[in-house]
Amino acid sequence: MRELGIRLAGLLRAGDLVVLSGGLGAGKTTLTQGIGEGLKVRGAITSPTFVIARVHPPLGDGPALVHVDAYRLGGFAELDDLDLDTSLADSVTVVEWGEGLVEDLSEERLEVLIVNDGASGEERKVKVTGVGSRWSELPERL
Repeated sequence: MRELGIRLAGLLRAGDLVVLSGGLGAGKTTLTQGIGEGLKVRGAITSPTFVIARVHPPLGDGPALVHVDAYRLGGFAELDDLDLDTSLADSVTVVEWGEGLVEDLSEERLEVLIVNDGASGEERKVKVTGVGSRWSELPERL
């Protein structure tokens, strides 16, 4: 998952929204750690479950990473309180558990579905879907 995150980071730029879906332990935070590594941002990327949102500033000229965990949000009003739309244009915003909540933030986004596949719990199936013209030429294999 980390390696996939690093590859995804190579495609991402300021203004991009990435919506992560999948069950507990699917690898959403690990994927985000790879994105952070690829974007070269500051700070350890951990699950923001109790903080809800963290901003990781860039170490260089790239965009910041805004990492959000929508799992504990009670709905659109609480999401709106985070003011994600104010940082969206300048950052890469990754939202765990954001399906059905954050789509109105941007007409163009990456939706990533992660499914545990196999008894070992180590195998994953990942479906990456680009929404909008920004992602019209998304490679089939990442």
